[in-house]
Parts: sequence; structure tokens; C-alpha cells
Amino acid sequence: MSSINAGRSRSAASLSLLLALGLLGGCASQPGGGTEASLSVIKIGCAAPLTGDQAQIGIDHCQGVQMAVEEFNASGRLAGTRVEILKMDDQRNPAQAVNAAKKLVSDPAVLGVIGHFNSSCTQPASAIYHGAGMTQITAASTNPDLSKQGFKTFFRVAATDDVQGPKGARFAANQLGVKQLFVIDDKTTYGKGLADAFEKEAAALGIKVLGHEGITQGDKDFNPLLTKIKPLQPDLIYFGGIYPEGSLLLRQARALGITAPFMGGDGIATHTLVELAGAAASEGTYATMVGGDMKKVPSAAAFVTAYETRYGKLGQWSAYGYDAANILLKAVETADAKTRAGVLTAMRTVPSFTGITGSVVFDEKGDNQNQFIGIFKVTGGELVYVGPAE
Repeated sequence: MSSINAGRSRSAASLSLLLALGLLGGCASQPGGGTEASLSVIKIGCAAPLTGDQAQIGIDHCQGVQMAVEEFNASGRLAGTRVEILKMDDQRNPAQAVNAAKKLVSDPAVLGVIGHFNSSCTQPASAIYHGAGMTQITAASTNPDLSKQGFKTFFRVAATDDVQGPKGARFAANQLGVKQLFVIDDKTTYGKGLADAFEKEAAALGIKVLGHEGITQGDKDFNPLLTKIKPLQPDLIYFGGIYPEGSLLLRQARALGITAPFMGGDGIATHTLVELAGAAASEGTYATMVGGDMKKVPSAAAFVTAYETRYGKLGQWSAYGYDAANILLKAVETADAKTRAGVLTAMRTVPSFTGITGSVVFDEKGDNQNQFIGIFKVTGGELVYVGPAE
């Protein structure tokens, strides 16, 4: 923890102070002296879907960022300066993501951004940030092609789908004994990329792939596709996509009498899937995730307590937003010049960070060399951590 949150006891105390005082970044006086009016302001962006059918994961993500920023401001680590967040709603739409990116780079006080959530949004937005020389850290976009664009402004905390997909396939083959399966994806950069990676490894392991079909985000009726799948009697249905469509697929499959278990990636690794699909329909569903159970990580205990006291149930991506923000804030703190160029230099020269989600070591492409993948299963209406995927 020393690289990001130097002095863990001080961070825990700061979190407790936030809870006790309800600090929202608007107090009249600030650590280090001065009043809010006299402080210089540095801004960071948090870009994610904050409205619409994927709003919950975006809100969870940005609430983690909010916690990190408020803790940083309360600590007085950057005397005379207050950090503010600009939350940008990209509505999971690539065009809106580009608009959000353009708004962020147009404000000279914005030195970096945490985002975007969806790979299909991160990809076009990353070109905007690169053109402006602004540091971009995504906590959640997992498509491996994002880091192959050669943008020195791009960083990623999450593991990538060329690791997540194959590990999911090996779990299906070795732990679930799957012999034949059907693959569905949502045709997005994330969903199709993950499903393709899963399918390739599954076929290499000798699993028979009965078919692979695409659906469209926002569609509601999947009965024609599921009716086609039912007589094939797959041992598993794999879905590359996000929980809104995943929950509908589950409900409609169960209504048709399809009993095969479902499996997907981090896009369905959320309790919101259970809430939307229902406990009965989602029971037995498996999901890979770019981490484990944060509630069982001792170093995350203070964060989890503070988060749930303030916001309620911990989101699956909240801790990753928190860590990504702490990495950016560390770069802001240590940068010789509090400019976009200075922050980017600091990001590129600090070798590693240790956060509550684990160690983060960026390679030359900006990818995290820690590629841990966990397995979760819906059991008794709860998303339960099973263990690491090998």
C-alpha cells in the first residue's frame, strides 16, 4: 500500500474523518491552511455511463473516485490546492464519450481522467485525450486492443480480455466439465472481443461450440434466439456483454425451460444482474471478474466500511475507481509541474502502485502487469466469490 496510500493508518483516519464530518469538499477551511476561496483548483474527470440502463456500474465507479478525491483533499497532501471532480455521463455511447472527452480537454484545469467504463467508449475517447496530452486511466475497459493504439496517455488498471476470456474457458472445461456450449455477444468492442477470446480457448480445449450469435444492446426480446438454442441442449451458454441484456437473456431462457447455466465476464459480475433477472433465474450463473471479493481483502476494510456507510452496498467496480483515482492523484502530487505534461511524466516514471485491489505495475503500453481474474457465482440470490481463475 505504500506507493499510493503512504501511511495506511493516516488514510484510514482520513476516511473516518470524512464519515464523521460528512466532508464533501465544500468546507470553509482546508488542511494546510487557507480557505476554499484562496485555494488553487485542479480538476480530474470521471467518465462513465451515469444515466440509462448501465448507470449503476458507472455510478459505482465514480463514487469510488469521489471517495479517493475527498480523502486526498482532507489529507492536506497538496497544500494550497483542492482537487475537484468533473463527472461526465457518456451514456455508454461512443459518440457521447467523444463529446465528454472534448469537454474535459477543453478545460485547462483538468489534468487527467478516470474513464471510460465501456471499451467501446474508451477507444474513441482515448484519441481525444492523446491529442491533448492528458493522462487517461480506465479502471474497467478490458479490450486488449485499447493499449495497442500506441497512446502514451493511456493506462489501465483492469486485466484484459485476452486473459479473462481464456481463463473463463479453462474454468468451464476443467471445473464445470462443459463439453458443448453456445456463445452470445452484444456486438460491442468489449462483448464481442471477450466472447471471441473465450470461444477460441474453449475450442482449443476440445469443447464443441454449437454456435455464436450477436445481439444488440437495448434489445428486449431474445426469444427467437433462445428458441433456436434450446434444442441444441448446450451444457453452458456464454454471454459477452453487460448485465441489462444478460438479465433479460436469463429470465427469458428460464421462461422457455432452458436450464443450462450461464457464464459471462465482468460485465455481468454485479449484484444488479441478480436484482434484474431475479434470484431464481440467475441462480448458478458464473462470471469472471478482474479481481476477487474486496470484502475479504484486509487492506480494503477501511474503504469498504466508509463506502457502505455512505453509499450502501459496495459496487463491484467501486474499489477499482478508487484505486485508479489514487494513482492519478499520486501522479498529480509528485509531478514537478502541475500540468498535463507534468502529470503524464509522473505517471510514466513512477514504477508501481499498491492499492486496495492489489499491485498495479504498468508496462510500456500502459497495461497493468497484474492480470488476476476471479470467478464469481450467483448462489442464494448473492454474487459469491468462488476463487481465482487459473
